[in-house]
Amino acid sequence: MSAVRLAQSNSRLHQLAETFADQAVIAIENTRLLNELRERTEEVVKLNQQLEQRVADQVGEIERMGRLRRFLPPQVADLIVASGTEKQLESHRREITALFCDLRGFTGFSESSDPEDVMALLRDYHAAIGQIIIKYGGTLERFAGDGVMVIFNDPVPVENPALQAVLMALDMRAAIGGMIEKWRDLGHDLGFGIGIAHGFATLGTIGFEGRFDYAAIGTVSNVASRLCDEAKPGQILISPRVRQAVDEAVTVEAIGDFTLKGIRRPMLAYNVLEASSSKSN
Repeated sequence: MSAVRLAQSNSRLHQLAETFADQAVIAIENTRLLNELRERTEEVVKLNQQLEQRVADQVGEIERMGRLRRFLPPQVADLIVASGTEKQLESHRREITALFCDLRGFTGFSESSDPEDVMALLRDYHAAIGQIIIKYGGTLERFAGDGVMVIFNDPVPVENPALQAVLMALDMRAAIGGMIEKWRDLGHDLGFGIGIAHGFATLGTIGFEGRFDYAAIGTVSNVASRLCDEAKPGQILISPRVRQAVDEAVTVEAIGDFTLKGIRRPMLAYNVLEASSSKSN
């Protein structure tokens, strides 16, 4: 009887050992699965973090691009974003060509016309000017009502910024000239004048958080603006330095000396007549 009991006891012990062994195997497998789950969870967390960072970077780049595109031509904004730095927009000194243009008679027109008519005319005018600025790779310095200032050779260098500015001015005169004829048919007596100067300026962003502009500060900007003030409808007045830079490419006529506000000496100004293909060739 004791032998039977001993055999039964041994059998139970054997079954118990097998049960423990099975449970151990299950526990080991569960541990392995848990470790795999933890590893995959960590991978998912890392992927989510990378995705969130990538989205944040893309959103930041879109916002940055939008901010730059407010005052730079698309190709310039693309260049700055691609470089990963906005050092080009920090304050610096550079030789540039500045172009200033506006409409003659716009103040009188705006005072005597309905606001809707004024805004419609400005929209058409700005759209035409903007397309030409982009075409020639100019940097839009400012829009101020009908006044527009564009600079060349910053932030992207231009081989002959003065010539680029003059060629753009000729294109502008032709485009706005056609619009002026249509406006005159509507009873609006308007003209278009341009002033161009070349020299050194301090450039960079000015403004405050949420509203920055790109500005060129210096005598060159003032001269361009003053020449524009002196220009008669249809004239493109340029400074002597601009004339020297474009002499082989355009035909000009001397207009005479002008006493420009803020400029100590009288300045000889030239009116650009046309691009000279014979000289260019």
